Amino acid sequence: MAMVPTSISYVSSSQLSSIIPHPRVAIVDVRDEERIYDAHIAGSYHYPSGSFAQRMPNLLQAVGARRIPSFSTVRGPSCARMFMNYLSETKEAAGIKRVMILERGFNGWEASGKPICRCTALPCKSDHS
Repeated sequence: MAMVPTSISYVSSSQLSSIIPHPRVAIVDVRDEERIYDAHIAGSYHYPSGSFAQRMPNLLQAVGARRIPSFSTVRGPSCARMFMNYLSETKEAAGIKRVMILERGFNGWEASGKPICRCTALPCKSDHS
Protein backbone atom coordinates (compact mmCIF):
# COMPACT_ATOMS: atom_id res chain seq x y z
CA MET A 1 0.00 0.00 0.00
CA ALA A 2 1.27 3.48 -0.87
CA MET A 3 2.37 5.82 1.87
CA VAL A 4 0.03 8.81 1.62
CA PRO A 5 1.32 12.29 2.53
CA THR A 6 0.11 13.24 5.96
CA SER A 7 -0.20 16.98 5.51
CA ILE A 8 -0.21 20.06 3.37
CA SER A 9 1.25 23.06 5.15
CA TYR A 10 1.96 26.66 4.25
CA VAL A 11 5.50 28.01 4.65
CA SER A 12 6.89 31.53 4.43
CA SER A 13 9.71 32.50 2.09
CA SER A 14 12.08 32.59 5.07
CA GLN A 15 11.02 29.14 6.27
CA LEU A 16 11.39 27.61 2.82
CA SER A 17 14.70 29.37 2.24
CA SER A 18 16.07 27.87 5.45
CA ILE A 19 15.20 24.30 4.43
CA ILE A 20 16.00 24.48 0.69
CA PRO A 21 19.57 23.26 1.22
CA HIS A 22 18.10 20.04 2.59
CA PRO A 23 18.30 17.45 -0.20
CA ARG A 24 14.79 16.19 0.57
CA VAL A 25 13.09 19.42 -0.54
CA ALA A 26 11.96 19.95 -4.15
CA ILE A 27 10.43 23.25 -5.26
CA VAL A 28 7.73 22.85 -7.92
CA ASP A 29 6.75 25.89 -9.98
CA VAL A 30 3.25 25.42 -11.41
CA ARG A 31 3.00 28.81 -13.10
CA ASP A 32 2.43 28.66 -16.82
CA GLU A 33 3.88 31.33 -19.14
CA GLU A 34 4.85 33.65 -16.26
CA ARG A 35 7.88 31.53 -15.42
CA ILE A 36 9.40 32.34 -18.79
CA TYR A 37 8.93 36.09 -18.33
CA ASP A 38 9.19 36.59 -14.56
CA ALA A 39 12.07 34.25 -13.66
CA HIS A 40 11.69 31.49 -11.08
CA ILE A 41 13.02 30.24 -7.76
CA ALA A 42 16.56 29.02 -8.28
CA GLY A 43 16.72 25.24 -8.53
CA SER A 44 12.98 24.73 -9.03
CA TYR A 45 11.19 22.19 -11.19
CA HIS A 46 8.65 23.51 -13.73
CA TYR A 47 5.35 21.65 -14.09
CA PRO A 48 2.81 24.13 -15.55
CA SER A 49 -0.67 23.96 -14.05
CA GLY A 50 -2.20 23.64 -17.53
CA SER A 51 -0.64 20.20 -18.01
CA PHE A 52 -0.02 19.31 -14.36
CA ALA A 53 -2.53 16.46 -14.12
CA GLN A 54 -1.01 14.64 -17.09
CA ARG A 55 2.55 15.19 -15.87
CA MET A 56 2.20 14.05 -12.24
CA PRO A 57 3.93 10.71 -12.93
CA ASN A 58 6.88 12.65 -14.38
CA LEU A 59 6.94 14.92 -11.34
CA LEU A 60 6.98 11.95 -8.98
CA GLN A 61 9.88 10.47 -10.92
CA ALA A 62 11.73 13.83 -11.02
CA VAL A 63 11.51 14.49 -7.29
CA GLY A 64 12.66 10.92 -6.67
CA ALA A 65 14.26 10.67 -3.25
CA ARG A 66 13.11 14.15 -2.30
CA ARG A 67 10.23 13.79 0.08
CA ILE A 68 8.85 17.32 0.52
CA PRO A 69 7.54 18.90 -2.68
CA SER A 70 6.84 22.63 -2.27
CA PHE A 71 4.34 24.46 -4.48
CA SER A 72 3.76 28.18 -4.95
CA THR A 73 0.44 29.88 -4.18
CA VAL A 74 -2.39 30.81 -6.59
CA ARG A 75 -2.46 27.52 -8.56
CA GLY A 76 -0.21 25.76 -6.04
CA PRO A 77 -2.88 24.68 -3.53
CA SER A 78 -5.03 22.97 -6.18
CA CYS A 79 -1.97 21.31 -7.74
CA ALA A 80 -0.74 20.23 -4.30
CA ARG A 81 -4.11 18.61 -3.51
CA MET A 82 -4.21 16.98 -6.95
CA PHE A 83 -0.69 15.62 -6.36
CA MET A 84 -1.65 14.27 -2.93
CA ASN A 85 -4.69 12.55 -4.45
CA TYR A 86 -2.46 11.07 -7.13
CA LEU A 87 -0.03 9.81 -4.47
CA SER A 88 -2.86 8.16 -2.56
CA GLU A 89 -3.84 6.24 -5.72
CA THR A 90 -0.37 5.13 -6.79
CA LYS A 91 1.92 2.54 -5.30
CA GLU A 92 4.89 4.76 -6.10
CA ALA A 93 4.41 7.47 -3.48
CA ALA A 94 8.18 7.43 -2.90
CA GLY A 95 7.79 8.05 0.81
CA ILE A 96 6.52 11.61 0.40
CA LYS A 97 5.07 12.51 3.78
CA ARG A 98 4.57 16.24 3.51
CA VAL A 99 3.64 18.76 0.84
CA MET A 100 4.22 22.48 1.35
CA ILE A 101 2.74 25.57 -0.28
CA LEU A 102 4.78 28.77 -0.41
CA GLU A 103 2.87 31.70 1.09
CA ARG A 104 2.67 34.63 -1.36
CA GLY A 105 4.19 32.42 -4.09
CA PHE A 106 6.96 33.53 -6.41
CA ASN A 107 6.12 37.24 -6.08
CA GLY A 108 6.49 37.07 -2.31
CA TRP A 109 9.71 35.08 -2.66
CA GLU A 110 11.21 37.65 -5.03
CA ALA A 111 9.97 40.62 -2.94
CA SER A 112 11.68 39.17 0.13
CA GLY A 113 15.02 39.17 -1.70
CA LYS A 114 15.35 35.39 -2.01
CA PRO A 115 17.39 33.95 -4.91
CA ILE A 116 15.76 33.83 -8.32
CA CYS A 117 16.99 32.60 -11.68
CA ARG A 118 16.23 33.60 -15.25
CA CYS A 119 17.65 30.52 -16.98
CA THR A 120 15.59 28.51 -19.43
CA ALA A 121 16.88 25.08 -18.32
CA LEU A 122 14.29 22.49 -17.26
CA PRO A 123 14.80 21.67 -14.47
CA CYS A 124 16.66 24.77 -13.35
CA LYS A 125 20.32 23.89 -12.76
CA SER A 126 20.97 26.89 -10.53
CA ASP A 127 21.73 26.35 -6.89
CA HIS A 128 19.76 28.12 -4.19
CA SER A 129 22.36 30.67 -3.14
